Amino acid sequence: MSYWLIKSEPSTYSWHNMQQDGTTGWTGVRNHQATNYLRSMRLGDMCFFYHSNVGLAIVGIVRVVRTAYQDNTDRTGKFVMVDVAAEKSLLKPVSLQQIKQNPKLAHLPLICQSRLSVMPIDTDSWEMICSMGGLY
Repeated sequence: MSYWLIKSEPSTYSWHNMQQDGTTGWTGVRNHQATNYLRSMRLGDMCFFYHSNVGLAIVGIVRVVRTAYQDNTDRTGKFVMVDVAAEKSLLKPVSLQQIKQNPKLAHLPLICQSRLSVMPIDTDSWEMICSMGGLY
């Protein structure tokens, strides 16, 4: 299993929306590197759900339930989407500020490539963030 982080602006699609819907197609990714990450996702992979722009925090976890397929919002035919299902909320949101203050997380793309909307998370960082969020 691999771990990822996916971003959404809460005014566009929030964790609350994700919980209500249960499952959704993760559309609208138009960065080639982020698209390649979507293509790398496998069934059962876990993703942090991150509120970008407003909130700036990891607030939940979703599971990949359908691997990459043509993004139905892309008229060019170049980009893909995956389907994700809500798994659980973090007991305590983990803010970007908390992540930046932890030197063991300084290597994360969330810090190094802050504009990237889909990114990998290594196992040690996954476990550390889950612990920070009250899940362990």
